[in-house]
Amino acid sequence: MPQKWLIKSEPSKYSIEDLKRDKKTLWHGVRNYQARNLLRDQWKVGDILLFYHSNAEPTGIFGIGKVSKIGVADPTQFDSKSDYFDPKASKETPRWFAPEVSYIEKFSQPITLDDLKNEKSLKDMAVLKKGNRLSVQPVSEDEFKIISKMAR
Repeated sequence: MPQKWLIKSEPSKYSIEDLKRDKKTLWHGVRNYQARNLLRDQWKVGDILLFYHSNAEPTGIFGIGKVSKIGVADPTQFDSKSDYFDPKASKETPRWFAPEVSYIEKFSQPITLDDLKNEKSLKDMAVLKKGNRLSVQPVSEDEFKIISKMAR
C-alpha cells in the first residue's frame, strides 16, 4: 500500500492550480535535512500526497498528488543564481533531491487548518503539532481516510 504524505507549498510560489496545469513537477527547493531524508529515503513511486497551501488565506489541504519519480538530484542546488544553490553540492555527490510529483485532483473546497483542528480524530496529525514546520510530513492511513471523507 502506498504511503501517504503531506507536502506544503506557498501558493504564491507553487499551488495546486500550478500542479493541475503542469500535470507534474520536480518538488525542488527543500533545504531541511529532516525533510530531505524523508524525500530521499522514504518516498516511493506511487505514494500519495496531500497538497497543503501554507502562508495563505486560508491555509489548508487543497488537493491530492502522487510521487511519480524518485532519486532526482535537485537541479537548483547546482545553479549559482538560484536561491537554493548549495556550493557544497556536486553532480557526483548531490546533497538535495527533488522527486517528481504528479497531479491527481483539486478539492472543490479546501480542508482548512481550522477544519483539521476541529476534527478530533486528527488531533495527532503532524501538521497540527506546535513547532512542526516541516514541508514534508507523514500522514497515517487513518488520517488520510478521514481527510478523504472530509473532501467529499
